[in-house]
Amino acid sequence: MDVNKSPQMSSGPIKKVLIHPLVLLSIVDHYNRVSQQSFRRVVGVLLGTSFQGIVDVSNSYAVPFEEEVTDPSVWSLNHNYHEAMLSMFKKINDKEHVVGWYSTGPKLRANDLDIHRLFHNYVPNPILVITDVRSREPGIPTNAYYDVEEGKENPTQKSQKVFVHVPSEIAADEVEEIGVGHLLRDVKDTTISTLATEVSDKLTAIKGLDARLRRISWYLGLLIIGWYPLNHEVLCHLQDVVNHCPNLNVPELIKAFVVKSNDMMWVIYLTALIRCVIALHNLINNKILYKEYEKAEDAKLLAFESYHS
Repeated sequence: MDVNKSPQMSSGPIKKVLIHPLVLLSIVDHYNRVSQQSFRRVVGVLLGTSFQGIVDVSNSYAVPFEEEVTDPSVWSLNHNYHEAMLSMFKKINDKEHVVGWYSTGPKLRANDLDIHRLFHNYVPNPILVITDVRSREPGIPTNAYYDVEEGKENPTQKSQKVFVHVPSEIAADEVEEIGVGHLLRDVKDTTISTLATEVSDKLTAIKGLDARLRRISWYLGLLIIGWYPLNHEVLCHLQDVVNHCPNLNVPELIKAFVVKSNDMMWVIYLTALIRCVIALHNLINNKILYKEYEKAEDAKLLAFESYHS
């Protein structure tokens, strides 16, 4: 195997993974072409850069992959195809290197650590991005992981690798934003107003927030009854989230919310009145035009009768 490790890739812990829209479109296209009917997952290689613990995934390509449904330990990945594709991509853009691999999941599999071990030949600390191509829940349909050595309390026990979740975000440069904007413009229904689209986006964001709050509540409930061990790092993150929430019991803040709400409701009320006035005005104009049309038809009928009499 031709090992092409990049000296620019850091072997330290990964803090965040940035995924470009082109990568998501490529993964969905790969799944639709190969496994849409069979519901099997597809696997590919992620390309990009890594700097100070932030992995920027800017490109990807598909790799032929097969695995046994009944026996997850039996799988095969076409190394020759991967080496040929990597060589061609380097001729186009030498700055992009292998940063990991992707799978259409939607969850971790039993043989993912074995596949992940293969990509250590190309990058010191590879990432795994699992994309749920059939996601029905609001939010980012990706989960990123990297592997670490799990320490054992007993020195005689052999340590093993485990996956650690890392935050992932969708990031795009100016050119990609313009392209995605044009693509969404063609996808969206032109009969829906901009206000309706904004309200729909706000509703989707609120549903996503509600789902995450329910998940936090579920986790804390299991933590209280002792199903999960106490994790101080997670609790510190939750405490930071709570600390960023405003205190809604402050009278000045309550008054500000009431004033803002009243201003918005006043605008909505005024808009509804204007729409009613315009509708009534159009109705009156329609009646006037219809009355004039009836007079013209009556005049034509009288002229026709007088001509034949």
